[in-house]
Amino acid sequence: MPFEDWDTLIRRIKGKACTPFIGAGAAAGFLPLARTLSEELALEYGYPLGDRSDLARVTEFVAVTKKDGMFPKERIAEKLQKVTRPDFSDTSEIHRVLADLDLPIYLTTNYDDFMFHALRTAQKNPQREVCRWNRLLEQEPSVFDAGFDPSPANPVVFHLHGHADLHQSMVVTEDDYLDFLVNISKDLAVSPTGPRQKTLLPVRIRSAITNSTLLFVGYRLADLNFRVILRGLLGSLEQSTRRISIAVQLKPEAGNADKLEEVQRKVQDYLERYFDWTLNLQVFWGPAQEFAGELRKHLGATK
Repeated sequence: MPFEDWDTLIRRIKGKACTPFIGAGAAAGFLPLARTLSEELALEYGYPLGDRSDLARVTEFVAVTKKDGMFPKERIAEKLQKVTRPDFSDTSEIHRVLADLDLPIYLTTNYDDFMFHALRTAQKNPQREVCRWNRLLEQEPSVFDAGFDPSPANPVVFHLHGHADLHQSMVVTEDDYLDFLVNISKDLAVSPTGPRQKTLLPVRIRSAITNSTLLFVGYRLADLNFRVILRGLLGSLEQSTRRISIAVQLKPEAGNADKLEEVQRKVQDYLERYFDWTLNLQVFWGPAQEFAGELRKHLGATK
């Protein structure tokens, strides 16, 4: 069914109770796909198995082969340094559309700096932070140490899976994902005693996840990153405390070309019902740029 809950989303945005969660699809056409990175690394380092498009498994193989857990992170960071950024002065570009929402917190599982620079272009003064999911990150300084409180004028871009400028922060291999999930689960089980207590997820980030509408942009329902977020971070919330969240999704692929439209409709209907039932997640089916256009139109209609 078409996405119809624009009213709730616009109300939450205007009330600063919406938190964008940005995935790789938001940078489609500028960043290499995970599948492309995986296949390049598989070819380069002689990955012997059939699942050459699985980046977590291929990078795990590279790390084991090189006996160096940092090596695949460095290789991916090198590849990302060569990309061209979108034109953030284009107010229809998805990162710029999100930046213009004037929200205090932006969450991402991407390693790139696109959201940060989009906010700068929109005349904000953003800060960039990472989740302290491993021991190498415990001593890294944090803007939250000094009591930083994100605001629309001074927002934070929180990289849940690290960013390319800080290699040790990147969640890349299968072991990384397992360590991330285990450590995040332990962290969420402990309630912070104060706003400056060091935790993997600072108090303001926890609050954004649990007390606002999450707007997932650039994820597929089958993405590992997306499943980790839903099950690891949102799955523990009590049903009565969950707010509606929105996911912008590309339509699922179907194997039978003769009945493509019918199969897609049935798959979409099932996924909508499943995520609505389990996590109160509503779905907008379409690419990020299409959603950006619709969002700007509905925002303009309410001014």
